[in-house]
Amino acid sequence: MSVVYPEIKPKSWTLDENSEPDGSTLHTFDLEERTAKLGEAIIRFCKTIPNNPIANRLIDQLVGCGTSVGANYCEASERVSKKDFKNTIARCSKEAKETRFFLRMMAAAEPGKAEEAREL
Repeated sequence: MSVVYPEIKPKSWTLDENSEPDGSTLHTFDLEERTAKLGEAIIRFCKTIPNNPIANRLIDQLVGCGTSVGANYCEASERVSKKDFKNTIARCSKEAKETRFFLRMMAAAEPGKAEEAREL
């Protein structure tokens, strides 16, 4: 008699906050989806910035770091070891901080877009 095991489907990485004793959660955040949405929002925002030498440089930096948060998170979810995971997640954090920095610089360079940059 052979044993049949149910198919296990991989789940996306989630961060569960406020876990309840019964295993349920009050809030579940899909970080892969959230970081992808951040990258998309950064791209849409940068498309609205008028071209000039300063803005073009900031756009390049902002799109680079704003989209790499999600890319690095996807890489982290395919970790080889705990050490690799921690290293890649740390890179995500650095890219997120860099994104915030360049949003601040964009707000300084384009005062008309400052409020939108702050929202991102």
